[in-house]
Amino acid sequence: MNVSLTERPAGMTDGSGSGSGVRVGVLVTALLVACFAFQLNASMLSPALKSIEDSLGATSAEIGLTQTAFFTSAALFSLFLPRLGDVIGRRKVLAGMLALMVVGCVVAALATSVPMLFAGRVIQGVCGPVVPLCLIMLRVEVKEPKRYGTLLGVITAVNGGIAGVDSLAGGYLADNHGFQSVFWAMAVIAALATVLIATLTPESKAPVASRMDWPGVALLVVSVGALLIALNEAGKLAAANWPLIAVLVVVSAATFALFWRTENRSGHPLVATRHLKQRATWATLLTTVLTMTGVFAVMNGLIPAFAQDAQAGLGMSAEQSAWWTLTPYALAGLAMGPVAGRLAATFGYGRVLRLGLVGSVATVVLMLLTIGNQSQVLLLVASLLVGVTYAGVTNIVLNGLGIVLSPRENPGFLPGLNAGAFNLGAGLSFALLYAVKTAALPEDPASPAGYTAGMIAGVVIMALAIATSFLIPKPVAAEAQD
Repeated sequence: MNVSLTERPAGMTDGSGSGSGVRVGVLVTALLVACFAFQLNASMLSPALKSIEDSLGATSAEIGLTQTAFFTSAALFSLFLPRLGDVIGRRKVLAGMLALMVVGCVVAALATSVPMLFAGRVIQGVCGPVVPLCLIMLRVEVKEPKRYGTLLGVITAVNGGIAGVDSLAGGYLADNHGFQSVFWAMAVIAALATVLIATLTPESKAPVASRMDWPGVALLVVSVGALLIALNEAGKLAAANWPLIAVLVVVSAATFALFWRTENRSGHPLVATRHLKQRATWATLLTTVLTMTGVFAVMNGLIPAFAQDAQAGLGMSAEQSAWWTLTPYALAGLAMGPVAGRLAATFGYGRVLRLGLVGSVATVVLMLLTIGNQSQVLLLVASLLVGVTYAGVTNIVLNGLGIVLSPRENPGFLPGLNAGAFNLGAGLSFALLYAVKTAALPEDPASPAGYTAGMIAGVVIMALAIATSFLIPKPVAAEAQD
């Protein structure tokens, strides 16, 4: 498959296919600030949720809904904004996304009610495809596989959390200056990122992109949006509105069927159906969904909950739990990311992906074998290992595959769909693994059987991800041939 993403932008004369060291360094700096800005929107607010709840006189469910609104909005905009960048210019689209992020932050900072906060978070969600767009822009400038792999790892590693500093800073600002200060801090970083992207990065487009397929965009957004809302509702388990879920699933299926028909008839499809039929597309997306479903709720839900469980777990506070689980997890992922990207380009994306997946499965199995010991040290070790194997390897390579396997004529479509697959898998993970945990709850509240059952389900799903990873084709042009 031809994985060259675009024509060379004006001003690139280096015969090696890479920009100068200075130019690439400036580009990477600007892209990193953009990714920092996005990550702050995704994670910095978590410690401030209680402060928001108290300040606005809202319930936990209402504030939780605003978080769901952000991630759903991010997933939906990820479906088509990378393609819009192919058509009208990636720098233009990325700068516009970041500017809207500033607007959303200001709206949320000034919020005096839950609906106003909700609106701000939806606007912030426009920044959903920041990371895919940054990786495409980097690919245009850096053609040499090993160098691109390393820089891909540097940028993508930020997406797993900024070494835990984002959450700690959010908690400090909320405690000392109110939740509004968190949004103002986000706004400042987003404004800086907007200026850097608009002034320091080169413009690029796809060579054959002509115009947008807006009917296809509308149908795909409705289809995926209905499915995401259904998954979020299903996550409520016993409190879920199951008739509504059934209606949403039917709507999702019907609009996707219409989307497929529209794409077959369109002269400029958002996603050509011939690309959807290729293993490079469906095998990558399926592996991403299965991986996220298997591991996301384990590390971001079950393990922190076990650490805080006073009867079946370690009885930690929320802050202690973060220090022992999420912070080491994020640190390990951040440190491993650049190494994983270079290894993927050197030894093969598929091999390194499977190494990360097998390591993730082995680590969760280790958690299962030692969960009864209720040891803080073992919890720390397991968190570090998952950080290395999933956040530092698997997550990096899956993001990279979305870039290097995308076809020349439509380089934005697979990264966009892959970003949607990450969000879909995250929603499925909480719905399925927590359903298993609830179904397996023992009569003895001191027994960790519920956590164990949820983690076993995660292991089974990740084993399926290992199997589907063998179907992903080799991105020959993105791997070193020596």
